Amino acid sequence: MALENTNWDDLRVFLAVARSGNLDAASDQLSLDPTTLGRRLRRLEQALGTALFERSRRGHRLTNAGEWMVRQVENIEHTMYQVEGEIAGEADRLQGTVRLSVTEGFGNAIIAPALAGLAAQYPELNIELIATSGLLNVSKREADLAVVLSRPTTGRLKVSKLTDYELKLYASKAYLKRASPISTIADLHNHTLIGYVDDLIYSPKLRYYAEIDPNLAPTLCSSSLLAQARMVSAGAGIAMLPRFLADSDKDLKLVLPDTVSVTRSFWLAVHEDVADFARIRVVVEFLRELQL
Repeated sequence: MALENTNWDDLRVFLAVARSGNLDAASDQLSLDPTTLGRRLRRLEQALGTALFERSRRGHRLTNAGEWMVRQVENIEHTMYQVEGEIAGEADRLQGTVRLSVTEGFGNAIIAPALAGLAAQYPELNIELIATSGLLNVSKREADLAVVLSRPTTGRLKVSKLTDYELKLYASKAYLKRASPISTIADLHNHTLIGYVDDLIYSPKLRYYAEIDPNLAPTLCSSSLLAQARMVSAGAGIAMLPRFLADSDKDLKLVLPDTVSVTRSFWLAVHEDVADFARIRVVVEFLRELQL
């Protein structure tokens, strides 16, 4: 396949569809209607003389040729991004937008309160904090950088460990006052446990109860860590919560503090196309200075 006679706009469309897996999502990203995207993809395939996608009701799945094309076009994208950055002086400018994707608890409890200081120090920076129970994909350019639970092993990323954090069991004082005593892990089977909705868990690192006792399972569930914390505060039951989130709630008490403890790590992933930009380095330094 030859790329000499292809149009960069068509290649950009191809990359958006390849990353999102369907025309509708790519349409939202590029602000173009799906019909136009489909027409451009067909034009690209005709120019290359090969099919890049297998099309179905579920979306667009890359063929072997499409997989090869993604690697080539990402190389072109990387080069163009660097050239555009050099022309615009992006590398040294402490201004512009930085999109940061983080886990919900860390984003709300630790990062959000600290952003006032960063904004005051760098008033020309626009920070987009995406703090949700599911993360944006840095490799797919959905965010510039992300704090994730597992170390990424693929993609154009610069990855480093940010910090370890500890999770413990918590319950409200009111719940513990009325509930049966808890002195062993076996006693937890007689209590209401709060946790994640199993089939909506976006990382196996969130299945904490399986590490404590394979037979333990939550009966009050939410995809939101903050919702789980509110349930605990309201006296609904016991939950495994990060200490950086729960220790500040004076109405909560540790349950089996000497017996149950889980340690996890946050990893920082930065897209290599922007890793050396001044605005990105400033945010990375900000994250590294945060205290859990």
